[in-house]
Amino acid sequence: MSALVIRDLQKRFGAVEVLKGINLNIDSGEFTVLVGPSGCGKSTLLNIIAGLETASSGDVVIADRVVNAVPPKDRDIAMVFQSYALYPSMTVRQNITFGMECRNIAKPAREAALTRVARLLQLEPLLGRKPAQLSGGQRQRVAMGRALVRDPKLFLFDEPLSNLDAKLRVEMRAEIKQLHARIGTTIVYVTHDQVEAMTMATRIAVMHGGEVQQFADPDTIYNRPANLFVARFMGAPPMNTLNATLEAVDGVPHAVLGQGVSLPVPGAPESHRGREVVLGIRPECIAESQRRFGDRAPLILTAPIVLTEPTGAETMVTLRLAGQRAIGRVAPDSVMKAGEVGQFAIDTRKLCLFDPQTEMLLA
Repeated sequence: MSALVIRDLQKRFGAVEVLKGINLNIDSGEFTVLVGPSGCGKSTLLNIIAGLETASSGDVVIADRVVNAVPPKDRDIAMVFQSYALYPSMTVRQNITFGMECRNIAKPAREAALTRVARLLQLEPLLGRKPAQLSGGQRQRVAMGRALVRDPKLFLFDEPLSNLDAKLRVEMRAEIKQLHARIGTTIVYVTHDQVEAMTMATRIAVMHGGEVQQFADPDTIYNRPANLFVARFMGAPPMNTLNATLEAVDGVPHAVLGQGVSLPVPGAPESHRGREVVLGIRPECIAESQRRFGDRAPLILTAPIVLTEPTGAETMVTLRLAGQRAIGRVAPDSVMKAGEVGQFAIDTRKLCLFDPQTEMLLA
């Protein structure tokens, strides 16, 4: 059953078209992440789902009910904002239960909901404190608790972790994911951080220029990006995209980069033989020459090294393949230095080809 359906949704602010015909079908219990760069329309879309903005055209359907004309308070949703928006004069207990008091929910029901949510979010020792006495992560948990007592059909999260430091972001990311596993409620989560998207989502909608570029599970988004924008946006570092020509070498399609460098792409379409293409290769598919990928022997290429960046767990190496800049990931004990020539193993199993004109995935 679909918890949320977006049909042909458009939004204009004057002459500016912010959303250009968005279509999404989100199943009950899914954790869907809307991700994209600033200005892509993801927060506007979330605000329209919440009823805080009105669509220029199209429909928002929550639990089989068209809610275009339904006010936010009657949509059976709960929203967690980027800012915690806690009442500074109220305790944690009062912040969580205030909304229920406004809706005239009986005290026993309020206390039962408070107890359930406080236990779920490990807020029990903090119920008597005020927001000023809490850390950033604790405040965000209180904001989530205020939403959870609603027991809504849909949770909306608008960049809830962007105000936290790096360590807290990692911790809260895990907490939200575990929370979803426990409660199973449908979540729509907005972020510009593609690491958050990859680690938390069951499906990701990658947005750009007011359009959904791809809507799929994280593995598909990462390994089979629908177009060059998705390939270059998702991943840290993103996919290397290299100009090539598609040619047959010993009867097998190859992406020919020049200077004697070519990589086999067996699934490449016949229609593009002899034409320019863009080769996509993830950094982890370029590794030290001793690396093995599955059962097949890797392709070994020699390339000049431009830069090395040790990160502890691995070393990022910037190299030149046929004169084009690319990034690889090698083991931290690999002895590679800028200015030298290194040997690299290439994993050809996950190569992608794109059409340089349409920018769409070919193979």
